[in-house]
Amino acid sequence: MIKLVFIVILLLAVAVTAYIRLAPSDPARWHEDPRLVARPKTPNFHLIRMVGGDAMPPVFQTSPESLAARLDDIARGDGAQLLAGSVAQGHMTYVTRTPIMGYPDYTTVLIEPAGEGAALLAFARARFGHSDMGHNRARLNRWIATLQGAAVTD
Repeated sequence: MIKLVFIVILLLAVAVTAYIRLAPSDPARWHEDPRLVARPKTPNFHLIRMVGGDAMPPVFQTSPESLAARLDDIARGDGAQLLAGSVAQGHMTYVTRTPIMGYPDYTTVLIEPAGEGAALLAFARARFGHSDMGHNRARLNRWIATLQGAAVTD
């Protein structure tokens, strides 16, 4: 009997893990506007926008098109896959996965003109779980630090 219970628990664990790794990502659900999104009730997100965000948008002294292209390079170099939007639109949603379990996180960025430069608004969130242990904040901060360290020019 104990062996049967163990097998059932093991099969359930495998099924949950398979679902997490293989569940489709609906672009219509995850490709949102960071300016308009409601703050989630769970702490597994990081929001960068002018009002109601966790941080103010950084402004870069470059064109929105150049900033969007550079950010896309950084995101893809960090293992992110483009789910929706485009560099040409300056509105992109990326999927990244945790190394061991493969939990999907979604990071939406919106590049807007800001005076002579461009501002980066973003909404990074986990799909599963209550807490992401700060991974979404860390990912956005890493991408922004890379942008700030790199001379983003036209």
